[in-house]
Amino acid sequence: MTLRASRTVALLAFAIGCTKAVQQSLEEPQREAARDAAREAAPERDASAPEAGASQGADAQAEFDDPMALHHESREALLALFSVQEYAPERSARLRPDLFLNNNFGPTPSRMSQGNKAIAHHSIGKRACLEGLSGVTLQTEAQRSRCGSPNMVPIYKGGAEKSATTCVDIFEFPNQACELPIVWSPPTHAATLCALQGKRLCTQGEWQLACRGDPSGGPDRRYAYGDALDLSVCNTHKKRVGSCDPHTAQRAYQTCGTDTEPSGAFPACRSRFGVYDQHGNVAEIMTRKEDATHTVTQLKGSAFFYSEVMRPSDAEFASAIAAKAPLPKPPADRETYPDTCNFDPRWHVEPIENAWHVNYHLGFRCCKTVAPEP
Repeated sequence: MTLRASRTVALLAFAIGCTKAVQQSLEEPQREAARDAAREAAPERDASAPEAGASQGADAQAEFDDPMALHHESREALLALFSVQEYAPERSARLRPDLFLNNNFGPTPSRMSQGNKAIAHHSIGKRACLEGLSGVTLQTEAQRSRCGSPNMVPIYKGGAEKSATTCVDIFEFPNQACELPIVWSPPTHAATLCALQGKRLCTQGEWQLACRGDPSGGPDRRYAYGDALDLSVCNTHKKRVGSCDPHTAQRAYQTCGTDTEPSGAFPACRSRFGVYDQHGNVAEIMTRKEDATHTVTQLKGSAFFYSEVMRPSDAEFASAIAAKAPLPKPPADRETYPDTCNFDPRWHVEPIENAWHVNYHLGFRCCKTVAPEP
Protein backbone atom coordinates (compact mmCIF):
# COMPACT_ATOMS: atom_id res chain seq x y z
CA MET A 1 0.00 0.00 0.00
CA THR A 2 1.32 3.48 -0.82
CA LEU A 3 0.72 6.60 1.22
CA ARG A 4 1.20 9.81 -0.70
CA ALA A 5 2.59 13.06 0.61
CA SER A 6 1.75 16.50 -0.71
CA ARG A 7 3.56 17.32 -3.98
CA THR A 8 3.11 21.08 -3.70
CA VAL A 9 6.81 21.85 -3.69
CA ALA A 10 8.10 18.73 -5.42
CA LEU A 11 10.07 20.35 -8.23
CA LEU A 12 11.47 23.03 -5.96
CA ALA A 13 12.35 20.43 -3.33
CA PHE A 14 14.50 18.31 -5.61
CA ALA A 15 16.76 21.19 -6.71
CA ILE A 16 20.35 20.39 -5.77
CA GLY A 17 22.83 23.06 -4.84
CA CYS A 18 24.27 25.28 -2.17
CA THR A 19 21.51 26.56 0.09
CA LYS A 20 20.58 28.93 2.86
CA ALA A 21 21.12 28.23 6.53
CA VAL A 22 17.73 28.22 8.21
CA GLN A 23 18.56 26.99 11.68
CA GLN A 24 21.72 26.47 13.68
CA SER A 25 22.71 22.81 14.11
CA LEU A 26 23.27 21.12 17.45
CA GLU A 27 27.01 20.59 17.22
CA GLU A 28 28.85 17.80 18.94
CA PRO A 29 30.45 20.07 21.59
CA GLN A 30 26.92 20.72 22.86
CA ARG A 31 26.55 17.00 23.45
CA GLU A 32 29.41 17.16 25.94
CA ALA A 33 27.76 20.06 27.73
CA ALA A 34 24.50 18.17 27.90
CA ARG A 35 26.30 15.09 29.18
CA ASP A 36 27.88 17.13 31.97
CA ALA A 37 24.46 18.40 32.90
CA ALA A 38 23.15 14.87 33.05
CA ARG A 39 25.83 13.85 35.51
CA GLU A 40 25.09 16.62 37.95
CA ALA A 41 22.20 17.05 40.26
CA ALA A 42 20.13 20.21 40.07
CA PRO A 43 22.09 23.13 41.59
CA GLU A 44 21.08 24.31 45.02
CA ARG A 45 18.95 27.42 45.07
CA ASP A 46 20.41 30.53 46.65
CA ALA A 47 18.40 31.58 49.70
CA SER A 48 17.76 34.96 48.15
CA ALA A 49 16.59 33.57 44.84
CA PRO A 50 12.85 33.79 44.11
CA GLU A 51 10.75 30.66 44.36
CA ALA A 52 9.82 31.00 40.67
CA GLY A 53 13.44 30.45 39.70
CA ALA A 54 13.61 27.27 41.72
CA SER A 55 10.41 26.07 40.12
CA GLN A 56 11.76 26.75 36.65
CA GLY A 57 14.96 24.86 37.49
CA ALA A 58 12.98 21.87 38.70
CA ASP A 59 10.85 22.01 35.57
CA ALA A 60 13.95 21.97 33.39
CA GLN A 61 15.32 18.96 35.23
CA ALA A 62 12.01 17.15 34.91
CA GLU A 63 11.89 17.89 31.19
CA PHE A 64 15.42 16.49 30.84
CA ASP A 65 14.11 13.20 32.23
CA ASP A 66 10.75 13.16 30.43
CA PRO A 67 10.88 10.97 27.28
CA MET A 68 7.93 12.82 25.73
CA ALA A 69 9.75 16.15 25.97
CA LEU A 70 11.92 15.00 23.07
CA HIS A 71 8.88 14.80 20.78
CA HIS A 72 8.68 18.19 19.06
CA GLU A 73 5.54 19.36 17.31
CA SER A 74 6.13 22.91 16.15
CA ARG A 75 7.82 23.62 12.84
CA GLU A 76 10.34 25.86 14.61
CA ALA A 77 11.39 23.15 17.06
CA LEU A 78 11.74 20.58 14.28
CA LEU A 79 13.82 22.88 12.08
CA ALA A 80 16.07 23.72 15.04
CA LEU A 81 17.32 20.10 15.02
CA PHE A 82 19.46 20.59 11.89
CA SER A 83 21.01 23.17 9.60
CA VAL A 84 21.40 23.61 5.87
CA GLN A 85 24.14 25.22 3.83
CA GLU A 86 24.27 28.81 2.73
CA TYR A 87 23.35 29.65 -0.83
CA ALA A 88 24.60 32.28 -3.28
CA PRO A 89 22.28 35.34 -3.27
CA GLU A 90 22.12 35.39 -7.06
CA ARG A 91 20.51 31.93 -6.98
CA SER A 92 17.83 32.79 -4.42
CA ALA A 93 15.24 33.68 -7.05
CA ARG A 94 15.01 30.10 -8.26
CA LEU A 95 16.00 28.21 -5.13
CA ARG A 96 14.19 28.84 -1.86
CA PRO A 97 15.09 26.22 0.73
CA ASP A 98 13.41 28.35 3.39
CA LEU A 99 10.09 27.89 1.62
CA PHE A 100 10.72 24.18 1.17
CA LEU A 101 11.42 23.68 4.88
CA ASN A 102 8.53 25.84 6.03
CA ASN A 103 6.09 24.08 3.71
CA ASN A 104 7.18 20.53 4.51
CA PHE A 105 7.65 20.35 8.28
CA GLY A 106 4.87 20.24 10.85
CA PRO A 107 2.47 17.95 12.75
CA THR A 108 0.28 16.69 9.89
CA PRO A 109 0.47 13.53 7.73
CA SER A 110 1.50 15.56 4.69
CA ARG A 111 4.55 17.04 6.41
CA MET A 112 7.74 15.68 7.96
CA SER A 113 7.70 15.38 11.74
CA GLN A 114 8.44 13.00 14.61
CA GLY A 115 4.98 11.45 14.34
CA ASN A 116 1.68 12.09 16.09
CA LYS A 117 2.63 12.97 19.65
CA ALA A 118 -0.89 12.36 20.96
CA ILE A 119 -0.56 8.60 20.37
CA ALA A 120 3.22 8.12 20.50
CA HIS A 121 4.97 6.23 23.31
CA HIS A 122 8.61 6.93 24.18
CA SER A 123 10.31 5.46 27.25
CA ILE A 124 13.87 6.85 27.28
CA GLY A 125 14.56 10.47 28.21
CA LYS A 126 17.47 12.62 27.17
CA ARG A 127 19.35 12.23 30.46
CA ALA A 128 19.28 8.43 30.29
CA CYS A 129 20.25 8.46 26.62
CA LEU A 130 23.22 10.75 27.17
CA GLU A 131 24.38 8.72 30.15
CA GLY A 132 24.31 5.60 27.98
CA LEU A 133 26.62 7.32 25.50
CA SER A 134 28.94 8.66 28.17
CA GLY A 135 32.55 7.89 27.33
CA VAL A 136 31.74 6.89 23.74
CA THR A 137 33.67 8.63 20.97
CA LEU A 138 31.06 9.18 18.30
CA GLN A 139 33.42 10.85 15.84
CA THR A 140 37.15 11.48 16.04
CA GLU A 141 38.71 14.75 14.90
CA ALA A 142 40.27 12.88 11.99
CA GLN A 143 36.87 11.54 10.95
CA ARG A 144 35.30 14.98 11.16
CA SER A 145 38.08 16.43 9.06
CA ARG A 146 37.71 13.66 6.49
CA CYS A 147 33.92 13.84 6.28
CA GLY A 148 33.63 17.63 6.62
CA SER A 149 30.52 17.32 8.81
CA PRO A 150 29.71 16.44 12.43
CA ASN A 151 28.43 12.98 13.33
CA MET A 152 29.69 11.20 10.21
CA VAL A 153 32.19 8.36 9.78
CA PRO A 154 33.97 7.00 6.68
CA ILE A 155 33.22 3.44 5.55
CA TYR A 156 35.52 1.19 3.51
CA LYS A 157 36.36 -2.41 2.70
CA GLY A 158 39.34 -4.58 3.54
CA GLY A 159 40.68 -2.42 6.35
CA ALA A 160 41.88 0.20 3.85
CA GLU A 161 40.72 3.39 5.57
CA LYS A 162 42.41 5.70 3.08
CA SER A 163 40.38 4.13 0.27
CA ALA A 164 37.08 5.37 1.74
CA THR A 165 34.93 7.27 -0.75
CA THR A 166 31.82 7.52 1.42
CA CYS A 167 30.98 8.97 4.82
CA VAL A 168 27.70 8.02 6.49
CA ASP A 169 25.62 9.74 9.18
CA ILE A 170 26.02 8.08 12.56
CA PHE A 171 22.34 8.57 13.40
CA GLU A 172 19.06 8.66 11.52
CA PHE A 173 18.09 12.16 10.36
CA PRO A 174 18.37 14.75 11.89
CA ASN A 175 21.62 12.96 12.87
CA GLN A 176 21.69 14.23 16.44
CA ALA A 177 22.53 12.18 19.51
CA CYS A 178 19.55 11.62 21.79
CA GLU A 179 16.96 13.25 19.53
CA LEU A 180 14.04 11.41 17.94
CA PRO A 181 14.31 10.65 14.21
CA ILE A 182 12.16 12.35 11.58
CA VAL A 183 9.40 10.30 9.93
CA TRP A 184 6.69 10.96 7.31
CA SER A 185 9.56 11.64 4.91
CA PRO A 186 8.88 11.07 1.18
CA PRO A 187 12.07 9.82 -0.52
CA THR A 188 12.13 12.80 -2.89
CA HIS A 189 12.04 15.23 0.04
CA ALA A 190 14.58 13.15 1.97
CA ALA A 191 16.94 13.44 -0.99
CA THR A 192 16.43 17.20 -0.96
CA LEU A 193 17.18 17.47 2.75
CA CYS A 194 20.41 15.53 2.32
CA ALA A 195 21.35 17.77 -0.61
CA LEU A 196 20.67 20.88 1.46
CA GLN A 197 23.36 19.63 3.83
CA GLY A 198 25.87 18.91 1.05
CA LYS A 199 25.07 15.20 1.28
CA ARG A 200 22.86 12.65 -0.48
CA LEU A 201 20.80 9.60 0.35
CA CYS A 202 22.88 6.49 0.98
CA THR A 203 22.90 3.77 -1.64
CA GLN A 204 21.83 0.30 -0.63
CA GLY A 205 25.43 -0.98 -0.91
CA GLU A 206 26.80 1.82 1.28
CA TRP A 207 24.14 1.26 3.93
CA GLN A 208 24.84 -2.46 3.97
CA LEU A 209 28.60 -1.97 4.22
CA ALA A 210 28.16 0.42 7.16
CA CYS A 211 26.03 -2.27 8.85
CA ARG A 212 28.00 -5.46 8.22
CA GLY A 213 31.57 -4.30 7.61
CA ASP A 214 34.67 -4.36 9.80
CA PRO A 215 37.03 -1.33 9.79
CA SER A 216 39.90 -3.74 10.46
CA GLY A 217 39.11 -5.87 7.43
CA GLY A 218 37.64 -8.82 9.32
CA PRO A 219 34.66 -10.92 8.22
CA ASP A 220 31.24 -9.40 7.68
CA ARG A 221 28.53 -9.74 10.30
CA ARG A 222 24.95 -10.83 9.82
CA TYR A 223 23.70 -7.96 11.99
CA ALA A 224 25.37 -4.68 12.88
CA TYR A 225 25.99 -5.92 16.44
CA GLY A 226 26.91 -9.55 15.73
CA ASP A 227 25.90 -12.78 13.99
CA ALA A 228 22.99 -13.87 16.23
CA LEU A 229 19.67 -12.09 16.36
CA ASP A 230 19.04 -10.39 19.71
CA LEU A 231 15.86 -8.35 20.03
CA SER A 232 17.07 -6.66 23.20
CA VAL A 233 19.99 -4.87 21.52
CA CYS A 234 18.01 -2.42 19.37
CA ASN A 235 14.61 -0.77 19.47
CA THR A 236 12.96 -3.69 17.65
CA HIS A 237 10.72 -5.25 20.28
CA LYS A 238 7.81 -2.87 20.87
CA LYS A 239 4.24 -3.98 20.48
CA ARG A 240 2.15 -1.44 18.60
CA VAL A 241 -0.50 0.01 20.88
CA GLY A 242 -4.09 0.40 19.71
CA SER A 243 -5.56 -0.34 16.31
CA CYS A 244 -3.20 0.88 13.59
CA ASP A 245 -4.85 1.52 10.22
CA PRO A 246 -2.18 2.43 7.64
CA HIS A 247 -4.41 2.38 4.54
CA THR A 248 -4.37 6.16 4.08
CA ALA A 249 -2.00 8.84 5.30
CA GLN A 250 -4.73 10.49 7.35
CA ARG A 251 -5.80 7.25 9.05
CA ALA A 252 -2.21 6.20 9.69
CA TYR A 253 -1.42 9.54 11.32
CA GLN A 254 -4.54 9.29 13.51
CA THR A 255 -4.12 5.66 14.57
CA CYS A 256 -0.47 4.54 14.23
CA GLY A 257 1.89 5.69 16.97
CA THR A 258 5.51 6.49 16.08
CA ASP A 259 7.02 4.73 19.10
CA THR A 260 10.64 5.60 18.46
CA GLU A 261 13.41 6.19 20.99
CA PRO A 262 16.12 8.86 20.81
CA SER A 263 19.03 8.11 18.50
CA GLY A 264 21.77 6.29 20.39
CA ALA A 265 19.46 5.30 23.25
CA PHE A 266 20.41 1.66 22.58
CA PRO A 267 24.23 1.98 22.84
CA ALA A 268 24.92 -1.61 21.74
CA CYS A 269 22.86 -1.14 18.57
CA ARG A 270 25.96 0.08 16.78
CA SER A 271 27.97 -1.26 13.88
CA ARG A 272 31.74 -1.66 14.02
CA PHE A 273 32.06 1.53 11.97
CA GLY A 274 30.11 3.34 14.70
CA VAL A 275 26.73 3.70 12.96
CA TYR A 276 23.68 3.45 15.23
CA ASP A 277 20.15 2.10 14.87
CA GLN A 278 20.43 0.31 11.54
CA HIS A 279 18.07 -2.22 13.07
CA GLY A 280 14.82 -0.99 14.55
CA ASN A 281 13.70 2.50 15.51
CA VAL A 282 12.62 3.58 12.01
CA ALA A 283 12.87 2.01 8.59
CA GLU A 284 15.21 3.90 6.26
CA ILE A 285 15.11 5.24 2.72
CA MET A 286 18.04 4.34 0.48
CA THR A 287 18.64 4.44 -3.27
CA ARG A 288 19.46 1.76 -5.81
CA LYS A 289 20.51 1.91 -9.45
CA GLU A 290 17.75 0.37 -11.55
CA ASP A 291 19.99 0.63 -14.60
CA ALA A 292 22.73 2.91 -15.89
CA THR A 293 20.48 5.98 -16.01
CA HIS A 294 17.70 5.40 -13.46
CA THR A 295 17.91 5.66 -9.66
CA VAL A 296 15.04 4.31 -7.58
CA THR A 297 14.14 4.15 -3.92
CA GLN A 298 15.09 1.18 -1.76
CA LEU A 299 13.51 0.83 1.69
CA LYS A 300 15.03 -1.03 4.62
CA GLY A 301 12.22 -2.57 6.55
CA SER A 302 13.17 -2.85 10.23
CA ALA A 303 11.37 -0.55 12.69
CA PHE A 304 10.49 -0.46 16.40
CA PHE A 305 7.81 -3.16 15.96
CA TYR A 306 10.06 -5.64 14.13
CA SER A 307 9.30 -8.45 16.57
CA GLU A 308 5.73 -8.45 15.22
CA VAL A 309 6.86 -9.11 11.64
CA MET A 310 10.03 -11.12 12.17
CA ARG A 311 10.47 -14.41 10.37
CA PRO A 312 9.80 -17.05 13.04
CA SER A 313 11.34 -19.82 10.97
CA ASP A 314 14.83 -18.34 11.28
CA ALA A 315 17.10 -20.68 13.23
CA GLU A 316 18.29 -17.89 15.53
CA PHE A 317 14.72 -17.04 16.62
CA ALA A 318 14.57 -19.50 19.49
CA SER A 319 18.02 -18.78 20.89
CA ALA A 320 17.47 -15.02 20.74
CA ILE A 321 14.59 -15.17 23.18
CA ALA A 322 15.93 -17.86 25.48
CA ALA A 323 14.84 -17.24 29.07
CA LYS A 324 12.48 -14.46 27.94
CA ALA A 325 8.75 -14.30 27.38
CA PRO A 326 7.73 -15.92 24.09
CA LEU A 327 6.97 -13.61 21.19
CA PRO A 328 3.53 -13.59 19.61
CA LYS A 329 3.44 -15.42 16.32
CA PRO A 330 2.71 -13.04 13.42
CA PRO A 331 -0.64 -13.58 11.70
CA ALA A 332 -0.54 -15.85 8.68
CA ASP A 333 -1.60 -13.00 6.38
CA ARG A 334 1.23 -10.69 7.46
CA GLU A 335 4.52 -10.51 5.57
CA THR A 336 7.54 -11.55 7.60
CA TYR A 337 11.20 -10.94 6.81
CA PRO A 338 14.73 -11.16 8.26
CA ASP A 339 16.39 -8.06 9.68
CA THR A 340 19.88 -8.83 8.42
CA CYS A 341 22.27 -6.20 7.05
CA ASN A 342 22.07 -7.65 3.55
CA PHE A 343 18.30 -8.09 3.36
CA ASP A 344 17.24 -6.73 -0.04
CA PRO A 345 13.52 -5.87 -0.07
CA ARG A 346 11.90 -4.35 -3.14
CA TRP A 347 9.19 -2.30 -1.47
CA HIS A 348 7.68 0.86 -2.96
CA VAL A 349 10.23 1.11 -5.75
CA GLU A 350 9.81 4.56 -7.29
CA PRO A 351 12.02 6.92 -9.35
CA ILE A 352 13.84 9.04 -6.80
CA GLU A 353 12.74 12.29 -8.47
CA ASN A 354 9.09 11.29 -8.06
CA ALA A 355 8.93 9.08 -4.96
CA TRP A 356 6.16 9.92 -2.49
CA HIS A 357 5.68 6.88 -0.26
CA VAL A 358 5.56 7.97 3.38
CA ASN A 359 4.83 6.26 6.67
CA TYR A 360 4.72 6.73 10.42
CA HIS A 361 7.78 4.48 10.81
CA LEU A 362 9.84 5.55 7.76
CA GLY A 363 12.87 7.82 8.09
CA PHE A 364 16.29 8.09 6.49
CA ARG A 365 19.96 8.93 6.96
CA CYS A 366 22.40 10.71 4.65
CA CYS A 367 25.74 9.82 3.10
CA LYS A 368 28.44 11.96 1.53
CA THR A 369 30.96 11.33 -1.23
CA VAL A 370 34.59 12.02 -0.28
CA ALA A 371 37.85 11.61 -2.17
CA PRO A 372 40.13 8.70 -1.25
CA GLU A 373 43.36 9.71 0.46
CA PRO A 374 46.66 9.24 -1.40
